[in-house]
Amino acid sequence: MDIKRTILWAIFFVSAVMLFDNWQRDHGRPSMFFPNPTQTHTQPNTGASATPGSEATAASSSTAAEPVPGAAANQPQAAAQLVHFSTDVYNGDIDTRGGTLDKLVLTKNVDPKGAPLNVTLFDRTASHTYLARTGLTGGDFPNHNDVFTPVAGPRALGPDQKTLQLSFESPAKGGVKVVKTYTFTRGSYVIGVDTKIENVGTAPVKPSIYMELVRDSQPVETPRFSHTFIGPAVYTNEHHFQKVTFSDIDKNKQDVATSANSGWVAMVQHYFATAWIPQQGAQRNIYVEKIDPTLYRVGVQQPLGAIAPGQSTDVSARLFAGPEEERVLEGVAPGLELVKDYGYVTIIAKPLFWLLEKIHGVVGNWGWAIVLLTVLIKAVFFPLSAASYKSMARMKEITPRMQALRERFKSEPQKMNAALMELYKTEKVNPFGGCLPIVIQIPVFISLYWVLLSSVEMRGAPWMLWIHDLSQQDPFYILPVLMAVSMFLQTRLNPTPPDPVQAKMMMFMPIAFSVMFFFFPAGLVLYYVVNNVLSIAQQYYITRMMGARKKKAA
Repeated sequence: MDIKRTILWAIFFVSAVMLFDNWQRDHGRPSMFFPNPTQTHTQPNTGASATPGSEATAASSSTAAEPVPGAAANQPQAAAQLVHFSTDVYNGDIDTRGGTLDKLVLTKNVDPKGAPLNVTLFDRTASHTYLARTGLTGGDFPNHNDVFTPVAGPRALGPDQKTLQLSFESPAKGGVKVVKTYTFTRGSYVIGVDTKIENVGTAPVKPSIYMELVRDSQPVETPRFSHTFIGPAVYTNEHHFQKVTFSDIDKNKQDVATSANSGWVAMVQHYFATAWIPQQGAQRNIYVEKIDPTLYRVGVQQPLGAIAPGQSTDVSARLFAGPEEERVLEGVAPGLELVKDYGYVTIIAKPLFWLLEKIHGVVGNWGWAIVLLTVLIKAVFFPLSAASYKSMARMKEITPRMQALRERFKSEPQKMNAALMELYKTEKVNPFGGCLPIVIQIPVFISLYWVLLSSVEMRGAPWMLWIHDLSQQDPFYILPVLMAVSMFLQTRLNPTPPDPVQAKMMMFMPIAFSVMFFFFPAGLVLYYVVNNVLSIAQQYYITRMMGARKKKAA
């Protein structure tokens, strides 16, 4: 029993420390365990980030993937403008400077009540930068600093259209002209990006094309007292999924694949991601770096080979920008579903989400799917739970005798331990019996926590009555109160610790834990409430069953 209390105290202590650490990060203070991702360092000299057209404005302070001689800032250019477009899932702007995707708002309505749940991915403001851009390197060629000319055409996806194309044409530069075409498809979060490179000069050219995502480390909205990954990620068939924190980039410790002919590069945040997906089989170099005190980038650079005068080449790529819906991501590119990151518990979390998704397909409500999944998990673990509750019931029966032995031999620890072991043996009680089943179930409960925290499917999903969004906290704090009450009842059903101080602390634990549950997403709290209620019912049933058997035997 002492071992069990020790484990419970260890769990309580670790939870309290992590709670305080998340509170620190939630209020912008440095973490006790993780480097502060918003700290700034002097840009490392990588030799690959020389500026291809330096500009004083913050909007164009980032760089291409390698030096480009002949900075465009010294040449007169037309004024840049924003070209607005809209589709059934997007609303955004493309900047004619570089033909850069400058703003992208996800507008698909996922709330049955009709309230928009828009989220802005790409954006460029005085306080925030997040862009998707391309350009050419290897010479004085068009890049993201040059002003393109928009080609005439529709700017909105019509009701009878399946696709919308927007094209931008660069000025001739270095003997090269570029036409960049974005293709938006109805109902899709995958944007086709076709780049036509034409040699309009008199000599062969050998450009390389770069495709990159640029953003600052500004945090995104996440539930309080929880921490989710934000930053670059790289995937190749050889090295699989690799993610990099902004703090590692600050320290020049980014450890990712640097070349491949497969995969993608991405920027990941809570619920949403963006990713450049070049053509598979095309050789490319991969880079992840910091380009000024506030901006980071991840990208690929793809050599195009020699282009003779009068000839052209086309480069097709795809840009994903949308929610981390696991089944959608699986159909876009191999491994892209990994941007929905469950961390170390992926091996358990993925099957749990699959099961949750199947249940949702039957009941049509994510809240009830969580309830039914919790019931199913409790049923699977019932034999282990029964063994734990039986052990706890026996321990509760002999607690008065244990307290008497502790009082009798309080000055003789060795005799007290021997007497306790003899009591366990006589009463056939295993002091570890109530502990092991709990330890076995912990990985499953942690995995389900990450499933519910990471699944964008919960965003805007109602349950019933007052719960209109399972990804947001309970507006009336009813579920957190039920959570605290259920934890208190569980504590009352457990054996009372012989130490009065420990007994008081065990009674205090429900209050301490319920503090963070007041700010947790309703879906998470719903899971814990249902789990606790089922645990109380199981424990009460087993305790009564054992009492009935004892009376019958007597």
